[in-house]
Amino acid sequence: MRMSVLKSVIFAFLVFVPVLQGCKMSYSFTGASIPPEAKTVSVQLFQNLASIVNPSLNTYLTEEVKNRFISQTRLGVVNEFGDFAFSGQITQYNVAPIAIQGNEVAAQNRLTISVKVKFVNAIDPKLSYDKTFTQYENFESSQNFSSIESSLVTTIVEKLVDDIFNAAAANW
Repeated sequence: MRMSVLKSVIFAFLVFVPVLQGCKMSYSFTGASIPPEAKTVSVQLFQNLASIVNPSLNTYLTEEVKNRFISQTRLGVVNEFGDFAFSGQITQYNVAPIAIQGNEVAAQNRLTISVKVKFVNAIDPKLSYDKTFTQYENFESSQNFSSIESSLVTTIVEKLVDDIFNAAAANW
């Protein structure tokens, strides 16, 4: 009995290991699927073209995209022409009321940030994209926006980076 189990395990190993080694994608526990030929990523500074400008948002967003690829892939960061290359613009930074009460006063407001991203995959160009990602956070209108703006931006940028990263590196 033990010998037949051992033979089955050896057979499975001999059959499946070569098949898995022939796969064209490299997988990680983060959910990223990066082609093995890809070695570098470049992220150009996102231009801030929103009508309301948060002066540190473009640098913060750019660095967070870089950090995500550094921490969750094996790609090295280069200044230009990476195998994965990102550029884009922040197109919206807006605070608007969302929950109007009976006395026509907003109970909640929403900070919305949109970023248009151009992603060029030099290894597999059909996976490149040019799309806009939008995320938001709601907050009580009784809160002073300037005192919570930083934490709202941090949360929204984290969501945007998730979207940008997943659209580029989670191709299953």
